Amino acid sequence: MEEKSTWARLRWPIKVFIIALPIIGIGYWASESGKLGAVGSKPATETDTAAAKSWGDTEKSASSKSKTTATAERRTFNYVPEKPVDGEMKGVVEVGASGFNSFVINVDKQKHWEIVSKDFGKSFVYEGMATTADIRQGLKDYIGAMFDKGVKSKNVHFVISSGAQKEPKTAVIASELKKMGYIVNLVTAEQEGKLALKSVLPPTYEENSYVVDIGSGNTKISWMEGGAIKSVEGPGAKYYEKELKDDAVYASIKALAEKVPAAKREICFIIGGVPFELAKEIRDGEERFTVLNEPGQYSSDKIKIKSGLNIYKAIKDATSCDTFVFDWDANFTIGFLLSLK
Repeated sequence: MEEKSTWARLRWPIKVFIIALPIIGIGYWASESGKLGAVGSKPATETDTAAAKSWGDTEKSASSKSKTTATAERRTFNYVPEKPVDGEMKGVVEVGASGFNSFVINVDKQKHWEIVSKDFGKSFVYEGMATTADIRQGLKDYIGAMFDKGVKSKNVHFVISSGAQKEPKTAVIASELKKMGYIVNLVTAEQEGKLALKSVLPPTYEENSYVVDIGSGNTKISWMEGGAIKSVEGPGAKYYEKELKDDAVYASIKALAEKVPAAKREICFIIGGVPFELAKEIRDGEERFTVLNEPGQYSSDKIKIKSGLNIYKAIKDATSCDTFVFDWDANFTIGFLLSLK
């Protein structure tokens, strides 16, 4: 009876243990799973945060019209230009193929410079909706803004790009400027290439680098050779308006880029409308320089971006350069200011 009584006393706890065992196991598994990935189960580590940020950036990028289609380790270019000492304020208004742009820089006698302001505007004259009075008022607004930043009247300059000169309506702008007493500077595509180099190519990179400016009307490729600036011109990002085919433009640009000496192909400093759009997607804060992704990592449903990427790819294929540095402050019109005495 004693033995039977002992079993009777133990039988119920044993049953409870057997029933509870799977439940305990499930609870342990859930606990361990929570440590691995449950929201709020533990503070996020740097790795977790980086992964979440990467996922968020990918989602954000995927929702944009022009986006990168492959992820890559982001590269940086850490060059810091010398600051101007006892500089002077100078301003320039660019009459481009797509509208007005204005820039104010502080520049010293050694040609060290820094951007003070940049304004990317739009000219209604290209859309046929502006009168000469509208144009004159718009120009006065640009000039007045420069005066407010300390630019003297003698240091305000106007430049009409080579692409804009092909637009008949820019003649109206030039006429109004002359009536206002300003000199209108007309530049050729070759001059634009050389001026772009003056603003974007650091002196310490002259021996191993070259410059590309992909504009709407044309593409300029330039480099230093024998102490002089060499520059060549090809179709711009809006070549489709001239009914030029992608393959033909690719071949044309590639042939031009192949003229860049082999020793100058280590780094390409690149500016222009399409590079601006590409750099905008991956810029880190307010950095001065952004290293572009590979051409194949971008896609877009905008024809101008697609055409610009075709040009970008042709240049890369021709030179095998793997570092394309976009400068957020440089512009060929700033090169014009730097060329002045």
